[in-house]
Amino acid sequence: MICFPNAKINLGLDIVSKRPDGYHNLETVFYPIGLKDALEIVPFDNSVACADLQSVPTEDYRFFQTGIEILGNADDNLVVKALKLLAAEKEIPHIDIHLLKKIPFGAGLGGGSADAAFMLRLLNETFSLGYSDAELENRAAKLGADCAFFIKNKPAFATGIGNELEEIELDLSHYFFVLVKPDIFVPTKDAYAMVSPQTPQTSLKEIVKKPVSEWKEWMKNDFESSVFKKYPEICRIKEELYELGAVYASMSGSGSSFYGFFEKPPLTPPQGEIWRGTI
Repeated sequence: MICFPNAKINLGLDIVSKRPDGYHNLETVFYPIGLKDALEIVPFDNSVACADLQSVPTEDYRFFQTGIEILGNADDNLVVKALKLLAAEKEIPHIDIHLLKKIPFGAGLGGGSADAAFMLRLLNETFSLGYSDAELENRAAKLGADCAFFIKNKPAFATGIGNELEEIELDLSHYFFVLVKPDIFVPTKDAYAMVSPQTPQTSLKEIVKKPVSEWKEWMKNDFESSVFKKYPEICRIKEELYELGAVYASMSGSGSSFYGFFEKPPLTPPQGEIWRGTI
């Protein structure tokens, strides 16, 4: 079976407080977008040579990865971790895993988390494991803070470390959407280190109810001010999106990707564009 894990963007992001465990409490709105990876699982095929692609032979699975190169050990990939998490609870046949990576990592788009959550769903459906959505969300949260969002994959107001979700009504499908990923990597740890937590005066859950044309005055991403100081070239992307006519533009997560909502397609796409279309 095959599925297509999609990216998400953050509509606003408030860093509320530092937690005793070293993490931060935040408030944000997760919104799914159409940029996608491809993930397939098939019965173990002995005719496929282990030298092909980036396969890693084990007793339980082989992992094949193409598209954007993912460095490191396959055992550290969230897709494989998702498999191992369920395999510790249920009997799962030996499988070949094929991942085509199109969502850039280190971009604030949740691509790795999406792959992990979709893997949980794919295994559950393929092998009739019997998990409910709530049970899958619980297991997804063990893999990453925003993994649980991708189980239901619907707009949600997120609190805690991004793992406490409240579904909201929000439809941005009538806007034209542009996503830009510059060739700059912003380490998440560094982004958090430059932010001073504070409780927002108005909750994002209320701000997203306002017209999108008013979001520019109300909605912010706490990471932007500190990231812009260190990477002024990133700030220029946001300025360019507004110059092109965006009704709202923002960095997603801790960056470095930016998105803009337009009432009509911009005539000149910004440099670094990786995806555009209706959301």
